[in-house]
Amino acid sequence: QVQLVESGGGLVQPGGSLKLSCTGSGGSLNRYAIGWFRQAPGKEREGVSCISRDEYSTHYRNSVKGRFTISRDDAENTVTLQMNNLKPEDTAVYYCATDLEYYCSGYGPPGFIPTVWGQGTQVTVSS
Repeated sequence: QVQLVESGGGLVQPGGSLKLSCTGSGGSLNRYAIGWFRQAPGKEREGVSCISRDEYSTHYRNSVKGRFTISRDDAENTVTLQMNNLKPEDTAVYYCATDLEYYCSGYGPPGFIPTVWGQGTQVTVSS
């Protein structure tokens, strides 16, 4: 079964950028819809973005639209989340995930309900 590993997290000042990567092993990520979730301290995990297998269908939660971009790099078996103009409220552990389906109709439930998760990477936005 496909396994997911996130990388690219870190500490960045408000207004800065980070690029998160989700790398797959045990299978090709281009077979599946892949998404990103995040969980801030004391809060529930929330969906951030999802990209379908055809890579033309993407979804974003409203608070990150225009700042975050999800994309695929099939040669590297990776899905990336480019995060620009970061805000303190973006601080969270970010997880990549898949539902092992071809298509996601949203960035989280009910359109995207993952069954495979990575271990997470910390993103901290602070001055």
